[in-house]
Amino acid sequence: MEYNVSFPTGTVQYSFSDIGELAKKAPAESSIIITDSNVATLYQHIIGDYRTIIIPAGEEYKTENTLHNIVEQLLEFKAHKKTTIVGFGGGVVTDIAGYAASIYMRGVPFGFVPTTLLAMVDAAIGGKNGVNFGLHKNMLGNIRQPSFILYDSQLLKTLPEIEWSNGFAEIIKYGCIFDASLFNSLSKYDIGYYRANAKSLGKLIEKCVSWKNKTVTEDEKENGVRKLLNFGHTAGHAIETLYNLPHGQAVSLGMLIACIIAEKECALPTDVRTQLTNILERYKLPTSLKLHTDQLMDILVMDKKRSNNSIDYILLNSIGSAFIKPLPFDTIKQATEDFANAGNH
Repeated sequence: MEYNVSFPTGTVQYSFSDIGELAKKAPAESSIIITDSNVATLYQHIIGDYRTIIIPAGEEYKTENTLHNIVEQLLEFKAHKKTTIVGFGGGVVTDIAGYAASIYMRGVPFGFVPTTLLAMVDAAIGGKNGVNFGLHKNMLGNIRQPSFILYDSQLLKTLPEIEWSNGFAEIIKYGCIFDASLFNSLSKYDIGYYRANAKSLGKLIEKCVSWKNKTVTEDEKENGVRKLLNFGHTAGHAIETLYNLPHGQAVSLGMLIACIIAEKECALPTDVRTQLTNILERYKLPTSLKLHTDQLMDILVMDKKRSNNSIDYILLNSIGSAFIKPLPFDTIKQATEDFANAGNH
């Protein structure tokens, strides 16, 4: 299956097929692959014909220094305005490859081959590219769409279990903010089911891609509805940075903190948090953590969504319905303390 989605900054071709299509979309003679050390080892048989830039694996390498190294290698390869850059990997790779491609020579064509569930359902979609700056996630970046995203769910066969959980955190997020039927469906299954049922997994990925595309086409620059996609991410990003947790695990905790806030701010029924806790545990995601709230808030106050003494927070009306509410930092700090003290249950 293949279709195009048009955004203000460009049109993306979504291709749900197999990795053999890569040679057609990005021929080896005119393309350069950016990947990480883990993916390069696993898929040498696929990327072997390409000029390849290999970066160290891990969020801690999503930095300006890595970006500079990529640019140096692009220059060594004599990459030019018509060279296509392919980000082949997880969310770190697609973020940094997209950023490198969008600033090298003021922009060259690029596409993505996501190899993790999280990248397939979230990170590779939407045009956000960038790197971290110190403790601040995605502080440097831009919005520019890839020309294609190639999906081959067979690539997930090498994925460790923890990366499946990471991806499901984002899938659960879509259910929370947009789609109660998706949330209810997830509550009937588990990671093992989706790993064993390629057809069901494929439909699940396509549904998430559709939800994100619908949101981003309405609001590519994140002035309104796209902010809803940040559910769980505001506290989540700070937790991820402070405790060096995988992204999905941090978002899992962030979603529960958002529920605590919503219970106080808009009378969200407490059973919503119970339902969410149950489904997160079902997909092997954490639901409690002893937080150091002062350190957490030091990071959170520098979040990109901050405006003076408040921050746009995403809260739930119910499962499948979310809204944006500016919150003072004191309110957020109190919720993180409540979460830490209660063990969340």
